[in-house]
Amino acid sequence: MVIAATNRAGMLDPALIRPGRFDRQITIDAPDIEGREAILEVHSKGKPLAGEINLEVLARRTPGFTGADLANLINEAALLAARRRKKEITMLELEEAIDRVIAGPERRSRVMSEEERKVIAYHETGHALVGYALPNADPVHKVTIVARGRSLGHTLALPTHDKYISKRSELVDQLAMLLGGRTAEELIFADPSTGAANDIEKATAIARRMVMEYGMSDELGPMQYGRPTGEVFLGRDYSRQQDYSDEVAAFIDAEVRKMINAAHEEARTILDRHRDAMERMVADLLENETVDREQVAVIFADVPKWEHARDGSLRIKYPENPVLPQEREDIAAATEEEKEEETEEVTESLRLGRKLPRTKGRPAEA
Repeated sequence: MVIAATNRAGMLDPALIRPGRFDRQITIDAPDIEGREAILEVHSKGKPLAGEINLEVLARRTPGFTGADLANLINEAALLAARRRKKEITMLELEEAIDRVIAGPERRSRVMSEEERKVIAYHETGHALVGYALPNADPVHKVTIVARGRSLGHTLALPTHDKYISKRSELVDQLAMLLGGRTAEELIFADPSTGAANDIEKATAIARRMVMEYGMSDELGPMQYGRPTGEVFLGRDYSRQQDYSDEVAAFIDAEVRKMINAAHEEARTILDRHRDAMERMVADLLENETVDREQVAVIFADVPKWEHARDGSLRIKYPENPVLPQEREDIAAATEEEKEEETEEVTESLRLGRKLPRTKGRPAEA
């Protein structure tokens, strides 16, 4: 039996993968939450974890991490605890290790002027505020203006669960969040910086894939434009073979530009509407340099979730009946209590052998 591994299965010669040769292919994706918890248990053996550490919670905070990332996470946390002369690894070291794995170690030795710190604070606040207000963006987990790796600051948004597909509304919100930093610089300084180069690159790539691969353009319809080609093992990188006319190429560029411009305008609308919340976040960042998830919720307490327009365009608008974050938490808590009461009623009825009365369905609350 011969076993081989590759990250480029599509590049293999067909003669190698025909029946009788490497005809069985096993795809190994990044682990899900249960897999991450099991991997963390393996790598945490023999390491002094504090009693407060819950590996299930840690697995939920690391979506998309591979096995190597999780091993690196535990090792980084152990090194941090040793440097701080602690006898146990606490959640503080694990949180710091997550940031190290995602964005690299802190570079506090880098000296920046107050003007640059202010620009970075507004830039990261733009990302955080737009992402916090959008209905389909991932929750903002942390905002910092401490340099890590090549970045001068970052806004960490983590999904609440493992995701394998993305809806068009989620990609549209992702575009607006990516452009939130550049838009904040334009609103405050009217002179954008080079700090948004990577955000623009990512946003353009997402918009182009939406048009060319995912068929999410209303004008061009559900068609794929261009086929990936190129043998990377011959020194060439992935490229796309143009199987469409120059006229269609112009339409593709126009659609990408329209998506980017619409996301840019949405980010501007949100930031302009919640200017006070933006100023509060900037003041906190300049003073403390890092704001965690709980503090983000406090600072943005008056920022409701915006709504998508109902005309099918997926554009966002300020809600007619805004529900503030604290009200959302109260509603969620009340709903959870109601579910628990219904479960207890069902359990009691089953124990007594009674049939539950049939109830009419109630309309969904706005």
